[in-house]
Amino acid sequence: MKLIPYKLVVFVLFSILFASCVKDDEIYFNEITDVKQEYSKLELDILNLVNMHRETLGLEALEKMNIVSSVALTHTNYMVETGKVDHFNFPERHENLVLKAEAIMVGENVAYGFNSAKGVVEAWLQSIDHKEIIENVEYTHFGISIGKDQESRNYFTQIFIKR
Repeated sequence: MKLIPYKLVVFVLFSILFASCVKDDEIYFNEITDVKQEYSKLELDILNLVNMHRETLGLEALEKMNIVSSVALTHTNYMVETGKVDHFNFPERHENLVLKAEAIMVGENVAYGFNSAKGVVEAWLQSIDHKEIIENVEYTHFGISIGKDQESRNYFTQIFIKR
């Protein structure tokens, strides 16, 4: 039995079954744009490592999609602002991607505290639920967002979609 790193949050939501009791749309959906302005080296490294892993399994590489990264950014900003690592408001992100990215399936991995792409990707791959999302043959596109809190801790949101 593998132990999951303590920094990794193991939450996976698969549909709109887990609706939030609190409405906080202002944090999430103010001005979501279709274009993420820039990707950091760390974000690009994570996307590349995920695709390299998929390719070693004979799976198709996923296409980076800016609107998916923009939606991921809304959640990363929420986690940085609240200091909580969770999937709060996932149903709203799901619906937003259905409308704006023509998604028919959405999955999400979150984490915090890692300082390298290799560290966070390896942690996700050590978690059965996160690994299933990364290795899901149905996904066609993905996006990423990373933000830092006041203590310079990284918060990560990676979203996968099927179009």
